[in-house]
Amino acid sequence: MDWDDLSPAEFRVLETVFWSGGASRHELAGQADFSKSKANAAVAALVERGLLEEVGPQPSTGGRRPELLRLAHRMGVLLAIDLGATSLALAVMAPDLTVLAYHSEAADVRAGPGVTVSRVRILLRQLLQQAGASASQVIGIGMGVPGPVEFDSGLLVNPPLMPGWEGFSIREYLREDYRAPAFIDNDVNLMALGELGRLQRRLSDFLVIKAGTGIGCGIVCHGEVYRGAEGSAGDVGHICVDHDGPRCHCGNLGCVEVMAAGPALARMAMEAARAGESAMLAERLQAQGTLTPEDVAQASRSGDVAANAIIQRSGQLLGRMLASLVNFFNPSHIFIGGGLARIGPLYLASIRQSIYQRSLALSTRHLQIEYAPLGERAGLSGAGVLALQETLRLHRRGRGR
Repeated sequence: MDWDDLSPAEFRVLETVFWSGGASRHELAGQADFSKSKANAAVAALVERGLLEEVGPQPSTGGRRPELLRLAHRMGVLLAIDLGATSLALAVMAPDLTVLAYHSEAADVRAGPGVTVSRVRILLRQLLQQAGASASQVIGIGMGVPGPVEFDSGLLVNPPLMPGWEGFSIREYLREDYRAPAFIDNDVNLMALGELGRLQRRLSDFLVIKAGTGIGCGIVCHGEVYRGAEGSAGDVGHICVDHDGPRCHCGNLGCVEVMAAGPALARMAMEAARAGESAMLAERLQAQGTLTPEDVAQASRSGDVAANAIIQRSGQLLGRMLASLVNFFNPSHIFIGGGLARIGPLYLASIRQSIYQRSLALSTRHLQIEYAPLGERAGLSGAGVLALQETLRLHRRGRGR
């Protein structure tokens, strides 16, 4: 795909169509802040080059029914990769994020980059074949990882859940198979991008929380993911919620991650089972040898008092940390995602109660706190958004290869 001679107006139209999920020529002119003639000229050029395509008429509002424009599938394909601490999801997507091929499986990032990224390369080749596409048709790659990333270089920096990954260039590894640019980001930033894409940028200031093996936060500020000066913005798992709490793997005491993330729920459940506080959890522990957050959730749904108390404790601690963010950032929405979002309504209610108790009245007047609507798909969707958004930006700046 030759991007080099596209005009700024044409790039603007491509970005507008992408974020709107498709638009008519009239809508494009308004959204891109162009005159009708300027928008029509840019659209005509992009259709002729095969970058935009018409996909049928929209409902009429009087007069001729307008044609819906979308990014053309013949532009190529995107590769989306969502690597979690214990899971891996991959997809081949069309430029409008239509999923053409998908795969997910269990993974362990502690196995190291060599094993994990080798597996990613094998699966991507298989998915491209399923999608009927080739490596030469890939226009951009987006990948999320469960650790802090220096975004410009794509390198992980001292990732606590990923020993052995620091200094490993995922980009260089993927470049052996693809000429397309690859962009690496923290997995919760990808969740935020996924929700931003779902919302078509209609919300400008919100937070996305991933609560699972770890706890992280994606920050959307003025319609863009905010990464901070070095790419570590949103590393909220190491905010202290109890100065007398247990020692975290980061070396500090009482971090919300060590007290409220998935392993903490499992630890509290085993303590309750061994102390005779829950016959249900004790039975599961004896049968399985260990307990998981899902065991706690199932016990809670069966009315287990100890399981309910564990869930409420975790939600209250997470809400305590989030109240500080609400007072500081004043978001319109907080979306809760990650593995712990599957626990159910008691967890969300505990988070809400803690936030409302500890936040200023003005900052919570219109605040909405809910589970992330995209759920487990948010990270993979965000990887697709990242791939196309940053590929367009790269070529717009004239640095594409």
